[in-house]
Amino acid sequence: MIFFKSFPRIPVFLFFSLLIASSQAHSENAEIQTPAPPTIAASSYILLDFNTGKVLAENNADAKLAPASLTKIMSVYVVFREISNGHLHLEDLVNISKKAWETPGSRMFIEVGNQVKVEDLLKGVIIQSGNDASVALAEHIAGDETTFADMMNQHAKRLGMTNSHFQDSNGLPIENHYTSARDLAILTAALIKEFPDYYRWFSQKEFTYNNIIQHNRNQLLSRDGSVDGVKTGFTDAAGYCLVASALRDNMRLISVVMGASSANARATENQNLLNYGFRFFESHKLYQGKTALTEARIWKGDTTKLEAGLAEDLYATVPRNHYSDLKAVINLDKNITAPIKEGDKVGSVVVTQKDDVIANKDLIALKSVEKGNIIRRIYDGALLMIGKSNGK
Repeated sequence: MIFFKSFPRIPVFLFFSLLIASSQAHSENAEIQTPAPPTIAASSYILLDFNTGKVLAENNADAKLAPASLTKIMSVYVVFREISNGHLHLEDLVNISKKAWETPGSRMFIEVGNQVKVEDLLKGVIIQSGNDASVALAEHIAGDETTFADMMNQHAKRLGMTNSHFQDSNGLPIENHYTSARDLAILTAALIKEFPDYYRWFSQKEFTYNNIIQHNRNQLLSRDGSVDGVKTGFTDAAGYCLVASALRDNMRLISVVMGASSANARATENQNLLNYGFRFFESHKLYQGKTALTEARIWKGDTTKLEAGLAEDLYATVPRNHYSDLKAVINLDKNITAPIKEGDKVGSVVVTQKDDVIANKDLIALKSVEKGNIIRRIYDGALLMIGKSNGK
C-alpha cells in the first residue's frame, strides 16, 4: 500500500517523497459547507462536472419527459459515430426526400430532390435545429426514421441512458418518445468527449443555407463567453428546454433544464446553474492516464518490474477551497505473477475527502510482461514460497 496526500503538478515519483503540512492542519479541521443550489423554475434539471460525472445539483432528473429538439443531440451523436467508424463522410451527398422536405417545425429549408452534403445537414441540425435535416440524415444512414430510431436506442442503452426511448430523429411529438435530464447530461458528456473536433459546431451562432441566414437559438452563446453549446428545444408538451455546457479554467460543466416557461427562462435557469457550479466547486486533474504512478514487483516474468498507472486521466470535483482535503492510497495486488497483459488490473487507486470515497479506479499494467525463462520461474517460485512460509 502506498499512501499519499496531495496532487501537485510535478512528476509523481518525486511527489511521493513530499510532505505537506501548512494547509493540511487547516483543511482537516475545516467543515465542508457548500450552499444549496439555486431554486430552478423547471420541470427537471441537473448540473454535473464533465470530467468526473459528479452531480452538483439536480431535481426530478430521472423523470421521463418529452425532449423536443434535445432529441437531436442523440441524432447528431449517431451521425458522428457513423462518421468515426468510416460508414459516412462529411462530403457525402444526401438525396432529399419528399418526407424530409415537408417535415414541419423548425427547418433548414432543404429542397426535395436536391443533394446536400452531410456536413451541411449536420450544421443545419446543430445550429438551425432543422427537423428536415434530421430526417434527411436519418433516412440516408438507416433507410427510414424507424430504423434510425432503433440505432438511437441502441446507443442510449450502451451509454447507460436508462430513462430514454426515441421514436423519431427530430423530437416532434410522438407517443413513447422520451428522455430525462440525467440521460441528456450523460449523452452530452459522451458527445463532447468522443467528438471534440465536431463539437465546436455547437458554439456556432449562425449558419447560412439556401441564402437563408438562421441564428442559433441558444441565447447563452451570446450572454456568456464560456458557454460553447449545446442545444435548445421546444414543443407545447415539452416546454422550453436547453442543454448547456461551459468551460472555465479547465473545468467543464454540463447543465440541463427541461420544462421552463420561456426561451429567456431556460437560458436564465441554465446560467444560474452554471454560475453556482463554477462559484462553489472546483475540478482538478489528479493523475494523467497511461502514466506510471508506481512500480510493482512482478514474479516469474521476463522482467522483475512492472509499471502501473490509470487507463485514463483521473479528476476530482471538490467544494472550492477544499482541494487539500483530498487523500489517496495506491493498493497493489499481492504476488503479481507473469504473464500480465497491458491493461490488466493490478490494484486500485482510492481517493477520499474527509473519509468519503470520491474515486476508486483500477490500477492497470501499462505494458505486457511475458513469462520468464525456466530459471527465473524456479527462482521466483522459491522466493514466493519462502515469503509465504515467513508470513509475508
